[in-house]
Amino acid sequence: MELFYYMVFGGLAAVVAALELSKSNKDRINTSSAFNSFKNNYLLVYSLMMAGDWLQGPYVYFLYKSYGYGKGEIGQLFIAGFGSSMLFGTIVGSLADKQGRKRACVTYCITYILSCITKHSPQYRVLMVGRILGGIATSLLFSAFESWLVAEHFKRGFEQQWLSVTFSKAIFLGNGLVAILSGLFGNLLVDTMNFGPVSPFDAAAVFLAIGMAVILSSWTENYGDSSENKDLLTQFKGAAIAIASDEKIALLGAIQSLFEGSMYTFVFLWTPALSPNDEDIPHGFIFATFMLASMLGSSIAARLLARNSVKVESYMQIVFVISSISLMLPTLTSFLVTPSNVKGGSISFSGCLQLLGFCTFEACVGIFWPSIMKMRSQYIPEEARSTIMNFFRIPLNIFVCIVLYNVNALPITIMFGMCSIFLFTASILQRRLSAIGEKPKTEEWTMLKEKNAEDEELNVA
Repeated sequence: MELFYYMVFGGLAAVVAALELSKSNKDRINTSSAFNSFKNNYLLVYSLMMAGDWLQGPYVYFLYKSYGYGKGEIGQLFIAGFGSSMLFGTIVGSLADKQGRKRACVTYCITYILSCITKHSPQYRVLMVGRILGGIATSLLFSAFESWLVAEHFKRGFEQQWLSVTFSKAIFLGNGLVAILSGLFGNLLVDTMNFGPVSPFDAAAVFLAIGMAVILSSWTENYGDSSENKDLLTQFKGAAIAIASDEKIALLGAIQSLFEGSMYTFVFLWTPALSPNDEDIPHGFIFATFMLASMLGSSIAARLLARNSVKVESYMQIVFVISSISLMLPTLTSFLVTPSNVKGGSISFSGCLQLLGFCTFEACVGIFWPSIMKMRSQYIPEEARSTIMNFFRIPLNIFVCIVLYNVNALPITIMFGMCSIFLFTASILQRRLSAIGEKPKTEEWTMLKEKNAEDEELNVA
C-alpha cells in the first residue's frame, strides 16, 4: 500500500488523539454520577446497534454479486430498501410515539436480525424481503433510539446541555470507533478466516441480539402522545401541521434531508471517483480512514457543544459551506487536472486531492450528527418526535432512490456538483434558522392538541 494512505491515516489519528488528550475543563461538561451511568448504558446499546449495522454495510453489494446478480438487479434491491424505509418505515417509526420507544427499539433488533437471516438464501424474492425489513429497521435506528434517549433524559431530570455529551460520544463511538472495528472484524471473518460473505451478517445478528437483551433488562418505556383515541392518520396530520406551522422545524427537516441526501450519494460515488480507470485502491483502509475523519469531527463537535458561548446554529453554517467545497473537488479536478487514461495502477494525483477532500467531508459528517441531534432535541415537540423525524426521511429516501435509479445516466462530476449545491443550500437555510432560532416557539402545536381534545369531547358527547 502506498505511503500516501498511511500518511493520511496517521495524520488524522494524531490529530484525534491530540484533541482527546488535550481537553481542558472548558471542553468538558460537569455531570452527575447518575447521568454517567445512564449515558454509559445508552452508549453500550447504541454501539451494539451500530456494530450490527456497520458489519453489514461493506458486504451487502459483495454478497448479492456472489449470488450471481448483476448491477441492475442489485440496484433494484437497494431501491427497495430505501423505498421500504420511506413507506413502511415511516409508519412503523411513527408508531413508536404511541406504542412506546423501547418497544420500537426492540422491534428494530428483531427486524434487522430477520433481515440478516434472509441473506443465507440466494433466492431473489427472499433477498428482496430482507431489503424491505432492512429499510424498516433503518427508519427505527435513526428515530426510535434518539427519541427514547431525549425523553428519558428529561424524565430523569438531567440538564439539557448534558444531552450534547451523550450525542457527541455516541457519534464518536458508534459512527467512528465501532465502524472501524466492525470493518476490521468483517475483514477477519471473510478474508482471513474464510467464513464467506454471509458471515458478517451472522455476526451482526449476534450483536443485535446482545443489544436487545440489554434493552429488555435495563430500559424503561417512554411515549410521545399515547392517547388511545388518536389513530395513526391523526398522528400524521398533527406532525404535518407541526412542520408546516413552525418554520424552525421545517427548516431543520430541509437541512437534514439536503445533508443526508448528499451523504448517502457520496457513499455510492466515492469508489468510482477515486478509481475512474480501475486504479487499485485499498477500499477497506480508505473506509477506516473516513471513519477516523468522522471521529475527528465528533471530537470537534464535543468541544463546540460544551461551550455555552458557541451556538450550534452558527457554526453549522460554516460546516455546510466546507462540506459543499469538499464535494465540489471531483468537479473542479476534472477541469484543473489533466485526467489519466491509463488503466489500473495506483491512485492518481487527482484521486489524492479528492481523497483529502472526502476526508474533510467525513469530518463535517462527524460534526453534523451530534449537532443535528442537539437541534432536534431543541425544536421538535416531544409528543410526535419519532413521527416528525421519520417525516424528515421521506424526501431523503426519494432523493436517494432517484440517484440510484439514474446512477449510470449522469456523469459523476455532475452528481457531485449537485450534492455541492444541496450542501450550500443547507448553509443558507441554516443561516435562516440561526436568525429565527431565538424567537419563541410557535403555539400552533399546543393549539392543535387543544383543538383535537375539544373535537374528541364533542365526538364522545
